[in-house]
Amino acid sequence: MKATKSPIHAVTKWLRRQPPKMKLFLAILSGIAALVFLRMIVHDHDNLFVAAEFVHALGVALLIYKLAQEKTCAGLSLKSQELTAIFLAVRLYCSFVMEYDIHTLLDTATLGTTLWVIYMIRFKLKSSYMDAKDNLAIYYVVIPCAVLSLLIHPTTRHHYANRILWAFCVYLEAVSVLPQLRVMQNTKIVEPFTAHYVFALGVARFLSCAHWVLQVLDTRGRLLTALGYGLWPSMVLLSEIVQTSILADFCYYYIKSLVGGQLVLRLPSGVV
Repeated sequence: MKATKSPIHAVTKWLRRQPPKMKLFLAILSGIAALVFLRMIVHDHDNLFVAAEFVHALGVALLIYKLAQEKTCAGLSLKSQELTAIFLAVRLYCSFVMEYDIHTLLDTATLGTTLWVIYMIRFKLKSSYMDAKDNLAIYYVVIPCAVLSLLIHPTTRHHYANRILWAFCVYLEAVSVLPQLRVMQNTKIVEPFTAHYVFALGVARFLSCAHWVLQVLDTRGRLLTALGYGLWPSMVLLSEIVQTSILADFCYYYIKSLVGGQLVLRLPSGVV
């Protein structure tokens, strides 16, 4: 007798057979459905941004547990952690001089734990660091972000240097996960704690993106004009969408692996 297939397995198999355009359409449709759901249940959309930072901190906590308990940093990208520390430090500075609030406290905690992760990888667990796999040069990420921040930045009344730094941390945050994705692309096998961490980043990015999209909808576009004029308001929204899209593919395979009961995530060719 044939084993009865679960509905989830049947849906997964159906999705796998769909052409790329249909998968893209379904992904967009799912994103819109999630936004509608969040808009219905979350009345103060600023809470979504706080939730995004909390989920990011939770992801870093998983890394700390992995490093402390398993005594290995295999599968982790030191460069992604360094890029994360850079954009958090810049955003923390901008928060102090421009808008001190609860985000400042959350960023302080996340920066502190990220620096601890960097210390562990660089010094304590250096022997297990996969240097050859972590081969995306940082300057490929930092330099384009720096140039773009000089060209497109806020037009608010803040000091010129602070406006450029603000733009730089927005752009860098959007692409800071790229070295980690390169490591996973090179290894093809992602162990559980690293997978949980990257998935947490994906959730955090989506919540942050949802915060901006819903704020724009609620204010009927007035939020964009409040950020200034020119290309900057559109670039803020685009950066949020980009960083969510970068991790969307990985999150799909993560959920698929989780539903299938697989502890180790195996990525097919072409993913991330």
